[in-house]
Parts: sequence; structure tokens; C-alpha cells
Amino acid sequence: MTDTTHLADTTDEQLETVLAAATSAATYWADRAPHERATILTAVADALEGQASALVGVAIEETGLPEGRLTGEVKRTSVQLRMFAEELIDGTFLDVIIDRADPDFVLGPRPDLRRYQIPVGPVLVFAASNFPFAFSVAGTDTASALAAGCPVVLKAHPGHPRTSAATAAIVRDALATAGAPEGVFALITGFEAGVRALKDPRITAAGFTGSVAGGRALFDIAAARPIPIPFFGELGSVNPAVVTAGALDERAEDIATGFVASFTLGAGQFCTKPGILLVPTGSPITDRITALTQQVPAARMLTAKIAEGYHHRIEDTAAVPGVEVLVKGTASTGESGVPEVSPTLLRTTAEHLGAHADTLLEESFGPAAIIAEYGTEDEVHRVLGRVDGTLTVTVHTRTEPTPEEQNELRRITRIAATRAGRLVFNGWPTGVAVTSAQHHGGPYPATTAVAHTSVGTTAIRRFLRPVTYQDAPEALIPAPVQDRNPLQVPQAVNAAGESANWGRSHS
Repeated sequence: MTDTTHLADTTDEQLETVLAAATSAATYWADRAPHERATILTAVADALEGQASALVGVAIEETGLPEGRLTGEVKRTSVQLRMFAEELIDGTFLDVIIDRADPDFVLGPRPDLRRYQIPVGPVLVFAASNFPFAFSVAGTDTASALAAGCPVVLKAHPGHPRTSAATAAIVRDALATAGAPEGVFALITGFEAGVRALKDPRITAAGFTGSVAGGRALFDIAAARPIPIPFFGELGSVNPAVVTAGALDERAEDIATGFVASFTLGAGQFCTKPGILLVPTGSPITDRITALTQQVPAARMLTAKIAEGYHHRIEDTAAVPGVEVLVKGTASTGESGVPEVSPTLLRTTAEHLGAHADTLLEESFGPAAIIAEYGTEDEVHRVLGRVDGTLTVTVHTRTEPTPEEQNELRRITRIAATRAGRLVFNGWPTGVAVTSAQHHGGPYPATTAVAHTSVGTTAIRRFLRPVTYQDAPEALIPAPVQDRNPLQVPQAVNAAGESANWGRSHS
């Protein structure tokens, strides 16, 4: 177990070595059969699980996060690797489509066309601060890029350098033992090294989880390159939650306790934290939420820098006209030197929320939330319409809505679907299930690539691109699109045939 107390910034010479190795390894890694990459990813998962106790110990000291949370994160990290391994064995991710030559095709003679997905090349991953395992060194971006066949250059987050070094050492050793060449994975450190890597033409895509300001700056660099590259950033999200009168009639206490637990979980440092709660005007749930929030103890922020940004954000929000402070959070410095804060709860009206959307409808990364009271459903519609892109929108409804309520809920969900990547009903958005159907994304600024997710097996699609072989000589046809299908991957053959028949029958 590596016990690095300090990680020096990667030098120019070291970065050059890393990028050259990643470029050298790219062809080898891309050419490995999916089942071979699956075996190697599984080996990495095994290694992380085998060192879980030691990793968690380092992370507890460095981040202050509880043992149970970190143990669960290591498990999630290994599970993600295994899920991508299963995806590789399944082969569906290659999206193989074969249309054989057809001289009688309805639009004229059709050539032989064979389409599948190939890796984009070396990927730069910027690790997140708030998940030292699941979204960090061996996290979802790294796992999905490696699964796609792309070498990974991982820029460590300064908030947990020892945890990053320890995890990276395990990943490198596991890859090497399993037969992967040098260059398939490497860790770099330091802001400047990350920017230099992003600008380097050998990097073909990047993944990021962090702030809007930081992510947008990097996104602009990626777009301004002589040859721009895809930048898959998860930035900021306010995650509004709407509570209907019918829901309050049924389970006001459950909603109150669930909301407080959700917005204060992990000191509010989750990207899916519900930052806005829309409730009917005059509802007693506001008093109950206030009382519950006052009982939540102070918790450590991840870094002093994050704590500083949080305090500035709370000051700006509380200063907006029409905003009332229901619970004023406290701050103190713990033994670690990192601030510990208790929650802040604010109240305003839906009208004020919309009028000051530029300030109030922005993410507050930390244990703060706004209760916004609405008088009519139209006010809810207007607020949701003013929300920028968000990861989630939550709606609490009566268990069995009346026909009138159903009609109103359809309007709300229609608006919500234009703003968010995931709609949550009668639950809370914190806690993102790692499954094939998950979509952890949304319109900007939730992400910079609305069509993609950073959680779930479809995250692999970010680091693949389609290529079609037309009338290729048999000796040059890649294995996934060969007629004999040596890799036994799913193939859609002559899918255009039905369209051709349809054209004939209606000509």
C-alpha cells in the first residue's frame, strides 16, 4: 500500500512520458478482444476489493468521510468495473450493424456496409472531490474509458492526494499483472499539468466532475483546440423538488424527514442534492423541516476551498430581497483544519425565486436549501421553466392521484423532462443507482453533453465513435463485423431490408 503524504506536481518531462506511453498503448489496448479487456477490468476490481480496508483507512484520515460511506464507495467502484466487464462480454456496446450489398435496393444498388464502434483514443479524466473512490482514480469515468478500449490519463484531485496515490498504485499493479502494457493508465497531478494534458493533441476526449466555473473553463479549452475534442463534464445542478398538496395530505412527515436527510447528506456535497423545495403556501411542513434542520449536527466539508465557496454562496443567496433565513448554519474548524458546518435553510416564494433566478436557481454546493412556497400550479411551471439544466427534478404526489391531479402532473413532468436527465417520483435524488437504465446527465450546466451519462453501463458510449467499412476486402474486415462473427457479438444484419420492402410496396 502506497503511503504518499505529498504528491508533487507532474513536471513537463513526466507528462511527456505519460502521454507518449498512453499513445503507444492505445493501439494495443483498442485491439484487445472485449473479453480480454473484461478479464483485466475484473482483475482491477479484485485488487481494489482486496485492499479495501487499507484504502478506506487512508481516505478517512484525508477526507473525514465516515467509514461506512467510504467502504460503500470502494464496493461501488469495484461493482462499476465488473459491470463494464459484463458489458464487454455481452458485446452490445459495439452496436454492430451490417447491410450486405443489395443490387435491388429500393434507392438503387446498395454497397456492402458494416458499422461498429471503435475507441476514440487516450482519454484525460479529471477526478472529482466529493467521491474519493467512485468518481475518482478508478471511478466511473476511468472504468468506462478503459472498457471502451481507451488508455486513461487521470488528473488527481488535490482534495485527497494520498487516497489517489494509493488507489492509482493498486490499479497500475493490477493492470500490469493482468498483462496490460505501460501507458494504459497513469496518474498526473497539478492544475498546470491537467491543462497541458487537455491541450495536447494526443488526448482525444476528456471527462470531468466538478464546479461550473472549473468545468466551463476546461470545456472552453477543449473546444478551442486546433482540433476540438469531446469534453464530458458534469458541472452544477440545483435539483428542484415539487411537493403537491395531495402528497402532503398523505405523508407530510415522511417528506419533511426525507428532504432534510437528502439535502444534508454528506454535508450537502452531492451533485444530486435537492437545493429547492417547492411547497404549497402556508403548509405546516415548513415549520417541521425547520425544526428537523436545526437538529442536524455540523459536518466536515471536503476542503477549505469548498467551504469558502459555500460560505460566499450562502451570503449571496441570503442577501436576495424576499429571502428569509429560517436556520442559520454555523461554522467551526475541526481538528483537521477543514471547516465543519451545520445546515442553512432559507425560505422565499416561487414568485421571488423566478424573479431572482440568476442568483437563487444556482447550485449551493454544501448543506443549504431553499423552501419556495407557491400559490398556484402556474407558479410551479414558471419556476421549472426558469431552471437551467439539472440532473434531476423530483415530484412528490398522492399515491393514487385524482384525474385532475394526473392532468396537472402531466404538465409538470412535461416541463421537468425538458430541464432534467432524471425524474424522481415520491423519493429523493441522492443515491444514484448504478444500472444500465440510469441516466446521470442533463442539459447544460448539469453537463456539457446532454445525450450522455456518467453513471451506468451506457457511459461507455462517451469514449467510442462509429466507423463504417464500405465494400471492404474480406481480409480487411474487422472481427466484430465479419460474417463469421468470431467474437460472437450481437449483429443487426440487413436491418434496412424492411425499409426496402416498405418502399417497394408503396411505390
